[in-house]
Amino acid sequence: MDLVQLLGQNVRAHRKARGMSQEQLALDAGMKRAYLSDLERGTRNPSIRALERLANALGVQPEDLVRRS
Repeated sequence: MDLVQLLGQNVRAHRKARGMSQEQLALDAGMKRAYLSDLERGTRNPSIRALERLANALGVQPEDLVRRS
């Protein structure tokens, strides 16, 4: 699995663990829901800034989003 797919899986897992919809996470992270959907599917390369905003919105460290389980 490549890093972009791993990020997408981890974002989805953290989002679902917090009971958040894609719409709510996108709003909290200041991004469009379609962009978040692409990230979760591993079809879009995120910027470092997007990674940081997602981590903040999820209440995790950025490295948690790219860590293998």
